[in-house]
Amino acid sequence: MRNRFLLLVALVAMFGVVGIASAQDTVQVGPITQRIIERGELICGVNTGLAGFAFQNDAGEWEGFDVDFCRAVAAAILGDATAVSFRPLQAGERQAAIQSGEIDLMSRNTTFTLSRDAVWGASFGPTTFYDGQGIMVRADSGIADIAGLEGLAICVQSGTTTELNLADAMSQNGISYTPQVFAEADATWEAFVQGRCDAFTTDKSGLVAYQGSSEDPAAYAILAETLSKEPLGPLSPQSDPQFADIVRWVVYGTIQAEEFGITSANVGEFTSSELPEIQRFLGQGENAIGSLYGIANDFMITVITQVGNYGEIFDRNLGPDTPFNLPRGLNALWTDGGLMYSPPFR
Repeated sequence: MRNRFLLLVALVAMFGVVGIASAQDTVQVGPITQRIIERGELICGVNTGLAGFAFQNDAGEWEGFDVDFCRAVAAAILGDATAVSFRPLQAGERQAAIQSGEIDLMSRNTTFTLSRDAVWGASFGPTTFYDGQGIMVRADSGIADIAGLEGLAICVQSGTTTELNLADAMSQNGISYTPQVFAEADATWEAFVQGRCDAFTTDKSGLVAYQGSSEDPAAYAILAETLSKEPLGPLSPQSDPQFADIVRWVVYGTIQAEEFGITSANVGEFTSSELPEIQRFLGQGENAIGSLYGIANDFMITVITQVGNYGEIFDRNLGPDTPFNLPRGLNALWTDGGLMYSPPFR
């Protein structure tokens, strides 16, 4: 009996390896991935305009932190980070865009919540930006904390977790207020600038973006309180789990690249590395990675070369050389005390 068991284990091990090798050669990509390949471009939903995250520059080209993750997925599947068609979406349009198939991917400062996971029919990818809701006031208002908002009007965008979080926080602290609700983010900000409300609330990254792009950033102050957890990241329709896996591992790949010290400038130097984990990560030799999902084994070389690692993406759009100068904080690598952590590429 023991010999039969050992023989069975040996056969399973042997044919399991053969099965995996065969799967790599015959893997069928999912319907969304196939449409992207046939179309020759990725359709990605983004914000209608949020400085540092998704906006059109003077040449009409899309730029930003969220935009770069759209480009990274396009690079992985199509080998071309520019092969992306962007669909600007208001907050209230996000669920329909995912459910209707209007977009392949959404990378639009969207919070991962239980209800969205269950109701939207979406697969959330890894968190790309750990954020929290904050409140902005005028610097000369004398308001120093949330208690100072008693009886005042607060501008907030409708159809968002922001609106619900504000109501919860104010109720918990016994603070009465008047919500001034607007359908669009820019209209919410403009109402605050025009003095139609005493405070403005959204994710702190958004507050920093609006403040940094305003005519007089010193005119505004962000209160210290953080009202919520806001894990932001890309999401895709649940109809194609294989495509969702590609999105997931592209995001993780940018994080792992930073941990390895692989950048867009030096990635070529790592292709000759003799370290097995580097070979697997870059899909070199017999180390199959991308082919498990029907894309190139060395897809991460393309992503890093054309878009960069996570640190490069962050610094280019939000870092010290930008008007925002956002600290990495929770968005630092786990090795630096942050939450950015990739599972193994093996």
